[in-house]
Amino acid sequence: MKLYVDPTPRAMGVRAAEEVARRIREAIEERGGCRILLSTGASQFPMFDALTKMDLPWEKVTMFHLDEYVGLPVTHPASFRKYLTERFIDKVHPGAYHLVNGEGDIKANIAALTEELRKAPIDVGVIGIGENGHIAFNDPPANLETRDAYIVVNLDERCRMQQVGEGWFAGLDDVPKQAISMTVWQILQCRVILSVVPDERKAEAVRKTLEAAEPTAMVPATFLSTHKDWTLFLDADSASQIDPAQYA
Repeated sequence: MKLYVDPTPRAMGVRAAEEVARRIREAIEERGGCRILLSTGASQFPMFDALTKMDLPWEKVTMFHLDEYVGLPVTHPASFRKYLTERFIDKVHPGAYHLVNGEGDIKANIAALTEELRKAPIDVGVIGIGENGHIAFNDPPANLETRDAYIVVNLDERCRMQQVGEGWFAGLDDVPKQAISMTVWQILQCRVILSVVPDERKAEAVRKTLEAAEPTAMVPATFLSTHKDWTLFLDADSASQIDPAQYA
């Protein structure tokens, strides 16, 4: 694991975006194209802001993403399809993209997405960490047995309250109770994982992720530490409960 701590979310976002860009260029140079996996949420704003301003051969990039609420229209402000369309796709125009569709025939949607995903490995996964330690929507205790690419999961109350706290929904009752999520196992198949985790509200999850004696389903982000090429980007607030020198 590599760990970087910057003083502000903006500085962290720029550093993380530079590393994402570097890894994209490397993949394109080595394999002629790059397949990326993206997170969403308010924590990713600084990274996306910097990344989408960079001059990259976006036409050689294929984009996937982690999750989407079940039954939420793409027009809803909290839709991750809407988020990525507005904050990434419409800005850089990647060569191809495959969105997680939580409407209609969920089983068929997952099957079609899985077929596209497994045509080749993901080169660069940008994987956030939730306030409850989740990665994607794998809330604790995460399903560690499945080898499916995506599954339907039940969202716990803390996860749903995070969405309210970020302003995506007016109240808890408005947040869907289920989502389609990439599984922990599938996330770990990425060649490279870069985690962008700012803000004080993530400090507890960061501490639990790094201090765990071994990976645990109760803090799914602990499994990132088992990956051979994982880099964690923090700001001063999200690093406030750890001693970064211990992980240098």
